[in-house]
Amino acid sequence: MEDYLTTGSKIHLTPLSPKKEHIQIKDIAHALSFMTRANGQFPEFYSVGQHSIHCQEEAKARGLSRRVQLACLLHDGSEAYMADIIRPIKKHLPGYLEIEAGLQGAVYEKYLHTPLTEEEAAQVKSVDDDLLYHEFLHYMGEALFEECPKLQSNPEFITEQFEAVEKRFLERFHELCGKVEG
Repeated sequence: MEDYLTTGSKIHLTPLSPKKEHIQIKDIAHALSFMTRANGQFPEFYSVGQHSIHCQEEAKARGLSRRVQLACLLHDGSEAYMADIIRPIKKHLPGYLEIEAGLQGAVYEKYLHTPLTEEEAAQVKSVDDDLLYHEFLHYMGEALFEECPKLQSNPEFITEQFEAVEKRFLERFHELCGKVEG
């Protein structure tokens, strides 16, 4: 078998050397709506797609640019093509981190057209970490950091149907891009 993943769109994407034309927003939205946060350890299903939508909503509530909002929506896009690994393990796997960075960079290149600036990357990380904190507080009753970050948005941590999450993810994407893209 070749070193590729067959996506929902029946495209053969090679995660180690992805081609921009093989990255499809429909595949990202679909896969992330089916993937669970926290490696399935939350007491109910909560998807990476929902997390990504909540990150975009938080970026909007903070008054961040449309570009950063789109980056927040897409920040876990690489996970659509390679499984995520929880942070305590991921940080010890430099090869995985390199592959993930390359694939995420390809997602950003396709939809943002240029790499994130340091400031934009810091904004995305801040939003992502703050949502992570509140997800763990809600689902596990655990405060991951010493200080509780204040959210500007009001995310609902509920189980949603896959189809609804996928549809909402795509709607947000198209709203932010202003046109339909592949």
